[in-house]
Amino acid sequence: MRFDVLTLFPDMFGVVRDLGVTGRGHAQGRWALRAWNPRDYTHDVHRTVDDRPYGGGPGMVMLAQPLEDTLAAVRADRAATGAPPARVALLSPTGRRFDQAAAGELAQGGGLILVCGRYEGVDQRFIDRCVDEEWSLGDFVLSGGELAAMAMIDATVRLLPGVLNDAESALQDSFHRNVSGLLDSPHYTRPEVHASLAVPAPLMSGHHARIQRWRRDQSLALTAARRPELIEQARQRGELSKEDERVLAALRDVSAQADTSAS
Repeated sequence: MRFDVLTLFPDMFGVVRDLGVTGRGHAQGRWALRAWNPRDYTHDVHRTVDDRPYGGGPGMVMLAQPLEDTLAAVRADRAATGAPPARVALLSPTGRRFDQAAAGELAQGGGLILVCGRYEGVDQRFIDRCVDEEWSLGDFVLSGGELAAMAMIDATVRLLPGVLNDAESALQDSFHRNVSGLLDSPHYTRPEVHASLAVPAPLMSGHHARIQRWRRDQSLALTAARRPELIEQARQRGELSKEDERVLAALRDVSAQADTSAS
């Protein structure tokens, strides 16, 4: 898998390329990353990549031509090195919400060309001519697309075979299909007692089924409290068992009793 990134700040991507889980995977050759600076594909002495917006208004807009020339260089390099053609994705507030399922989809492919906007945005003509898809991390605005691109790369690369030391780890991640798209349960490690707080007894029992049920119950409770829409989505997909529904009903009863006592 290979990611190519169009960015005015290529040094930022050393973090995801060189450090942690993704860094280890990159060193092992399980994925590749190249960052391309549009300033290197300008044709004036000032290496201009932006200009004032037509119609007036604050800020600057990234020019289409340097981006198109950079993209042409990326495509030529991928072809020359035997990398498969890749779709072009723009990090944008108007894009599709990136989530764990999307990371899983990307992990099945050969990579992506990510375009990191800056300033007020990117000339729409570049988007219309060259961009295949747009992605967003959520309803907030960053100074540029770099942090979002790194998040997408990290979320995708860790799902590649052999990147994680224990492949089973990814199966328990929050939002994974293996946990019905719910939040992960709490985790504990040594010592058995810390600051007078003990590890929950089910985790110390050595009883696999009991441990799994405890983790599922905790996942349901945490998700119901913090991301209830994920519960409904799992229900609509038919991924909640009768025991899951019993646990959720008991949680609702407890909540209702607490509300009555408070009033």
